[in-house]
Amino acid sequence: MTSEEIVARILHRDALILVIDKPAGLPVHPGPKGGETLTDHLEALRFGLPRRPQVAHRLDRETSGCLALGRHAKALARLGELFKTGAAEKVYWAVVEGGPADEEGEIGLPLAPRSPDRGWWMRVDPAGQPALTRYRVLGRGGGVCALELRPVTGRTHQLRVHCQAMGFPIVGDPIYGSASRYTGPGLHLHARGLTLPYHPRKPPIAVTAPLPAHMRERIAACGVAGA
Repeated sequence: MTSEEIVARILHRDALILVIDKPAGLPVHPGPKGGETLTDHLEALRFGLPRRPQVAHRLDRETSGCLALGRHAKALARLGELFKTGAAEKVYWAVVEGGPADEEGEIGLPLAPRSPDRGWWMRVDPAGQPALTRYRVLGRGGGVCALELRPVTGRTHQLRVHCQAMGFPIVGDPIYGSASRYTGPGLHLHARGLTLPYHPRKPPIAVTAPLPAHMRERIAACGVAGA
């Protein structure tokens, strides 16, 4: 991935905020194993400002879609507040194996790390942190289901663990689902929309990210219109 390709994925740009369509497979932050991350391309997103923008929230390596960045310290702090308080509205699309019996509902299952050595590896635990996800069926077909997921809380791997715990793991999930890490179809989880009420006296910033190529076939098989 080149910096030019990252710039081409900008969905919203103003003096304070950038929202990009993060590609699946690109980590946001450097990890212990090294390799390319979004951090390598932040210089190309300065656009004349004295400092590089900084990421305002988390998005898993294999999850694609809307990712917000603050272009200076005050904007980053304001975005952090919006995400921390739940004022930022996040909408995900996922394709899951099977699917829920109901057309919409809530998943309220507390989550905790499986291992102290790997804090990102989560499980349902009655003693864990409260976690709430709202879901709505977008379509069904071919043994899979397209879901709209709205995380009310923002726990690590919340959507992936909640779907797995309810019996409909996300297609392509090698950690909580049945997919192979190396030959799977790619995680079918996409940060479809992001709404940021940044300015109290102005309409919220609303951004939609196009579906990634690896999800389009199964989304279409579910009969989702306008995908």
